[in-house]
Amino acid sequence: MKKKVAKFSVLPVVGASIFFYSFSTNKTKDFDAAVLEEFKTVNEELNFDVPHTPDVTVFDPQLRSYPQLGKSYVAFKEAMGFKESGGDYKVINEFGYMGKYQFGRGTLKLIGIKDTNLFLNSPDLQEAAFYANSSRNKWILRKDIAKFQNQVVNGIRITESGILAAAHLAGPGNVKKFLRSNGANSFSDGFGTSIKYYFKKFEGFDTSFVVPDRKAKVNNPSVI
Repeated sequence: MKKKVAKFSVLPVVGASIFFYSFSTNKTKDFDAAVLEEFKTVNEELNFDVPHTPDVTVFDPQLRSYPQLGKSYVAFKEAMGFKESGGDYKVINEFGYMGKYQFGRGTLKLIGIKDTNLFLNSPDLQEAAFYANSSRNKWILRKDIAKFQNQVVNGIRITESGILAAAHLAGPGNVKKFLRSNGANSFSDGFGTSIKYYFKKFEGFDTSFVVPDRKAKVNNPSVI
């Protein structure tokens, strides 16, 4: 008898559970329907103001990017070109100095360039001219480079690259005068830029790439 009582006593519990679940489910469905009804947008005017922000950065072709050149010869000549002309190959200043490195006609003739129109229209020729002039100046100043390199003259640390930069500005003769007078005999160009500024500005570059050559010239400039 106990077994039967236990068996039949389960049925009311199961029945009650089914009824409760059915009631609960129906109630949940009714609640969900009410919520969805509240958020319906039928026949409503929708207006979304979304700020426009691109997912990717648009490349600006006018924005220039320059590689890190360190203290190499390329860095040296590019820094010189920027200081002289802002890197403009075609510019002629009010004193007649031309191109990226602001060469005078006399210096160009010394390194074998007579056609200034060709010079102004050839970036390669201008780069070759800068090397040839540096090579010639390095030979002229070889003894001063050996004597004064890493010395302090009038508060300025002297380096080979500083000497070559100063020679580009003032000529090798004025560099010799400055060094051999312990900085007393200085020089400034037509714009007031002093030789001391070039010694400081361009110190410490690696100009070992430049080979000293007394007769350095740009050969056959018409085919550069």
